[in-house]
Amino acid sequence: MIKKLASMFILVLLAIGVLAGCSLENGATSDKKEGKKDEDIKIGLSISTLNNPFFVSLKEGAEKAAKEAKVELTVVDAQNDSAKQINDIEDLIQQGVDFILVNPTDSSAITSAIESANNANIPVITVDRSAEGGEVVSHIASDNVAGGKMAGEFLIEQLKDGGNIVELEGIPGSSAARERGEGFHQVIDKASNIKVVAKQAADFDRAKGLSVMENILQSQSDIKAVFAHNDEMALGALEALEARGMKDVLVVGFDATEDAVKAVKEGKMAATVAQKPELIGENAVTTALKVLKGEKVEKFIPVPLELVK
Repeated sequence: MIKKLASMFILVLLAIGVLAGCSLENGATSDKKEGKKDEDIKIGLSISTLNNPFFVSLKEGAEKAAKEAKVELTVVDAQNDSAKQINDIEDLIQQGVDFILVNPTDSSAITSAIESANNANIPVITVDRSAEGGEVVSHIASDNVAGGKMAGEFLIEQLKDGGNIVELEGIPGSSAARERGEGFHQVIDKASNIKVVAKQAADFDRAKGLSVMENILQSQSDIKAVFAHNDEMALGALEALEARGMKDVLVVGFDATEDAVKAVKEGKMAATVAQKPELIGENAVTTALKVLKGEKVEKFIPVPLELVK
């Protein structure tokens, strides 16, 4: 009996020792991450595509902030492929990054990758586009709904006699496309003399914006304006319109990229909703550093918008 009790006592002591060891190990890992020097911090940034000038500017803003803070920033390009983006983030997790910034290609598909980061105790911030699942400490973006409203209000103001509008949508499933369209329709659908006669996705891509617009013009030639969810599609649509000699059609984009602002100044585009991608990138890195230092941050950090016309 005494032997049996002694054996049980030893087993209990061993179990307590294992639990204590685990607890110390977890505490050490946490303390180690919070106590890291800035130059030892590694941040991963997953971008939906670097084939879009907007996201190139966002990346440059993040790189600038990382350089100033003397932290390591690894940037990966998903090339608008959700599966690749998930694999990219898994690679960042394996590389042992301390923080992940993600600009989702697809707001729903990115959930599994964010959950993987959550399971690895790596905090996540979404930039420009939100995620539908997983735990995110903050979302940094312009108010896309407000931007869509801004575009709609501008077109109502310009089209006093009414007319038909074409809407070019972004990547289906992306929060930016959904929210910009939502804001636009909250305004434009109230105008009794204005009608959206065609609405089609062109995936935020200039070449697709051109081809989709060409196809629409074959059946809808009586149009007064085009609202594109980003400037790349707007510039593609503009090319299609110019090829048909339709220079009086108002084209409104979103992002205020360099090419779009130039087109506005030249009178080719009517307007573009200006975001500040560099500021989004900068804020993402500085916010990540605040989180790693144990500071509280807002769940949504908005970046101002303005209409360039």
